[in-house]
Amino acid sequence: MAGFRNGRGRAGGPPQQRPQQAPYGYNAPPPPYPQQHQQQPRQQWAQQQGYGDGEPEYFGDPHAPQQHPRQHYAANNPGHTQVFSVNDDPYGEPAAYQAGAAPVPTGPRLPWKGLLSGIVLRPADTFLRMRDHAVWGPALVVTFLYGLLAIFGFDKAREEAINATLSTAVPYVLMTAVGFVVGGLILGAVTHTLARQLGGDGSWQPTVGLSMLIMSITDAPRLVFALFLGGENGLVQVIGWLTWLAAGALFTVMVSRSHDLPWPKALGASAIQLVALLSLIKLGTL
Repeated sequence: MAGFRNGRGRAGGPPQQRPQQAPYGYNAPPPPYPQQHQQQPRQQWAQQQGYGDGEPEYFGDPHAPQQHPRQHYAANNPGHTQVFSVNDDPYGEPAAYQAGAAPVPTGPRLPWKGLLSGIVLRPADTFLRMRDHAVWGPALVVTFLYGLLAIFGFDKAREEAINATLSTAVPYVLMTAVGFVVGGLILGAVTHTLARQLGGDGSWQPTVGLSMLIMSITDAPRLVFALFLGGENGLVQVIGWLTWLAAGALFTVMVSRSHDLPWPKALGASAIQLVALLSLIKLGTL
């Protein structure tokens, strides 16, 4: 009986202690397990599956700094909406052209010497580069100077100016030059309006200014011969037809580059201006 009171059993061994139970409401920590023995089969299985260093890719880099959970989920919480963009065309295929879109910048403005020489030598590149730039200065000056000399290209008007007194001839010549400037502005505005109605997207200032320059530059050869031979001379008439065809080609290229139109529509937009130049200037019927 003494043995049972002292907690010894019949085997006479040390007293057995019952495991201490955690208080109610608390979970006891799990017993430790041998990590080394569990990790080896895991690494062997991962190596058989072809993962690098025994870890699959979705486990991430164990040595990389871990992001705070609050920072990771802050973009998706209320009040922290994440900004994203949708790209319908990830491969960057060009979209179909749509008339009326904003024109692409084509470079800086050409100086007046480069502009005048470019209209004759490089018309396509010059008109494309100047499609977004107004050319009022060169257009008004060149057209006014052309108007001062244009009166001497017509036989009847030249005789009246020569036979008139100086006080009468000077205002007459000046008014003729102003008339050519106003007429160039009106004809250029008509060309621009027709181009827009046909689906063009160009600006009116470059179109009107360039049309005035084309009108003055292309008629310069005819005017030079008309000053000495007269407007009714046969050679002057032939030169007038050739320069009129050159003007038609330049008008077509200018409207096509300035308004992004095919050449048939560009030629149609320039038709009224070409007919006016043919009847009023080239054939000497002013």
